[in-house]
Amino acid sequence: MQKQSMENRCFESNYGILSLTVITPQNTSYNVKKCSEGIFLKDYIEERAINIANYIIENNATVRQTARQFGISKSTVHKDVTDRLTQINPALASDARKVLDLNKSERHIRGGLATKEKYLHRHAQ
Repeated sequence: MQKQSMENRCFESNYGILSLTVITPQNTSYNVKKCSEGIFLKDYIEERAINIANYIIENNATVRQTARQFGISKSTVHKDVTDRLTQINPALASDARKVLDLNKSERHIRGGLATKEKYLHRHAQ
């Protein structure tokens, strides 16, 4: 059984961004970029973080709604918006953070309304 080697292509651009294309043994490839503070992000993670932020802003979505929409965990949504997106696009991260902070400040109200609705529904039967 022969091992397939991983092929890496690196280049330095005029802007000092290191980009790396990795081809895995399963013949899938992804790009890795070096962001600020020396952190490397895969292209699809970068795109997902931007898409998540846009979804949150456009729909005033909660972390839970966003996670359900993208089929990922709530912690991944939170990590993408609070950590990764601040390195990719700080302005977009700030806008998404405002929506999440508003949702967080209102969550106790939504929880109370849900409980009230639950008990009203039980007694109506």
